[in-house]
Amino acid sequence: MESDVWTCPFDFAQALEFDPMLKRLLTDEPVARIRMPYGEGEAWLVTRYEDVRTVTTDRRFSRSAVVGRDYPRMTPEPIIQAEAINVMDPPASSRLRSLIAKGFAPRHVDRMRVRTQHVVDDLLDRMKEHGTPADLVEHMASPLPMTTICEVLDIPEADRTQLRRNAWTMMGVGASGREAAVKAKAELRAYFDTLTAQRRADPGDDLISTLALARDGDEILNDEELSVMAMVLLITGQDTTSYELGNISYTLLTRPEVASVLRERPERLPQVMEELLRFIPFRKGVGIPRVALEDVTLSGVTIKAGDMVHVSYLTANRDERKFEHSDELDLDRKAPPHMTFGWGSHHCLGAPLAAMELQVALGTLLQRFPDLTLAVPKEEVPWNTTSIWRYPTSLPVVW
Repeated sequence: MESDVWTCPFDFAQALEFDPMLKRLLTDEPVARIRMPYGEGEAWLVTRYEDVRTVTTDRRFSRSAVVGRDYPRMTPEPIIQAEAINVMDPPASSRLRSLIAKGFAPRHVDRMRVRTQHVVDDLLDRMKEHGTPADLVEHMASPLPMTTICEVLDIPEADRTQLRRNAWTMMGVGASGREAAVKAKAELRAYFDTLTAQRRADPGDDLISTLALARDGDEILNDEELSVMAMVLLITGQDTTSYELGNISYTLLTRPEVASVLRERPERLPQVMEELLRFIPFRKGVGIPRVALEDVTLSGVTIKAGDMVHVSYLTANRDERKFEHSDELDLDRKAPPHMTFGWGSHHCLGAPLAAMELQVALGTLLQRFPDLTLAVPKEEVPWNTTSIWRYPTSLPVVW
């Protein structure tokens, strides 16, 4: 720490150990001034559960106010799209959320579940045919979310590899990748502009068409909103779920007692999944900040109007004030809700799809491969170090 400002590279990537800097901030300075690798100036970082909830629900903090500003961040190029719902404030975002939520209504998620189960069965069939040892990331964690979200969005198979490559490029943290990230974002946007226009004109049985046809009274998604939302769904629907599949699989493989509970009591999977999502630090650092619209005091610290404010969902999930023995994996934990999918007006709209996909994949994996174990010592499992996400790049297994 220098002059009461923490320098936060947020580059900790040792398996799924919790970032010691984030832990120290939560413990010693829960509302701290930080400096990040990219962007102008400094920001506040809010780490306690209740303070995070305040920042994410109180209209004195604005996401839309960051648009056009070179805000402190982890990536060389801002990931946000200026027109996207994740940088809108209520009430503007409320209209979009209402429309988009219709695409994730229970009947649609049930239909997606059937598709997901077919994809999981096919991938695990291929893994079984491959034989041991097999890489669980290669055979399931990596292809499943991309295949599922592309099936749900009805994206042609020939386009999927390039789309995934562009999404990955946008998440890189290296300064040398700025030009590539700008190009990748533009290519993704152009692709979805064309695709969503086609679905608007000729809708089918897919999520983009469902969103194009969604109505809330006289309200519909306009062309720009539909395009940006489809792009966001691709990025968040395949990247984060893929990484969480790898992380949870690693956790089950290195904690056989947890896997044993789920094999013996598969009906406990939804509850256990919530605790796994709380416990696992699925990314590094922070995401998109907000701007304080007026002076606000949190945990005795006054944040001034105009200041940038980041929150950490990771530390909120480890706050002892809310989660007793927060650094322990407690399969019987029931409350309060975790913040892995965000909170407030920016809680992930695709959370029902992600949760369903994780449950189908992991439930099927545990059932079909009851003797699944790591093929190497856990210390030899390689981990990603080049993007904002925490996840194993391969998981060699035998059965």
